[in-house]
Amino acid sequence: MNEAELMAQRLATGRLMARRFRGFLPVVVDCETGGFHAATDALLEIAAVLIEMDPDGTLRRGATHTFHVKPFEGSRIEPASLTITGIDPDHPLRPALPERDALQRIFREIRHAIRDYNCRRAVLVGHNAAFDLGFLNAAIARSDVKRNPFHPFSCFDTATLAGAALGQTVLAKAVTVAGLKWDSSSAHSASYDAELTADLFCIISNRLRDSFREAEERACALGWMTANADATEEPLEAEAQAPALPPLA
Repeated sequence: MNEAELMAQRLATGRLMARRFRGFLPVVVDCETGGFHAATDALLEIAAVLIEMDPDGTLRRGATHTFHVKPFEGSRIEPASLTITGIDPDHPLRPALPERDALQRIFREIRHAIRDYNCRRAVLVGHNAAFDLGFLNAAIARSDVKRNPFHPFSCFDTATLAGAALGQTVLAKAVTVAGLKWDSSSAHSASYDAELTADLFCIISNRLRDSFREAEERACALGWMTANADATEEPLEAEAQAPALPPLA
């Protein structure tokens, strides 16, 4: 395949990804924290896993971007949370970054992926996604990060998806019945949990491809979109109220 054919294939795949999720690029996020309260408890580790698409529409896990994070000034850290995660915030060899630096590095990679896949913005995928989105939004507000690529309130929750598709809502059990291997010794690492969540999301989404194709045909018949069109249809009313995605660099 020559360079022109590769470029045409990438463009076609980008259009397909944009159509698959209405212009939103799914990005898996896992936050390891010092507690359950996003406004007061520390964000200690964050991982983001990109979702990629093959030319035939098959989703697969992409690159992982993960950082240790310095607890923000005045934050709380519950000892029980550290027992679960195994994180030592004061370890001298822990390469932690301030929240703003960690977020900006992750967001830069996500914006590149949004552009590559012809999408409008990212949508957070998480296992019990409201938890991760809450901590992410709180860190964004504290750090005054302006170029947030994520939708501010919509998300895809793999606990819900796995409960409906697999009959399991616990990540370890859902991953196992989906046919993947779960390593309990690696659990509660942001990168490991995010990568397994990404694999789970891809498995369930790939099994729903026929359902998506049928729904897309109905949407075309209703005039909501045209086949092979880019994801430029009018946003839903709730989406129209969300801040616009800043221009890409």
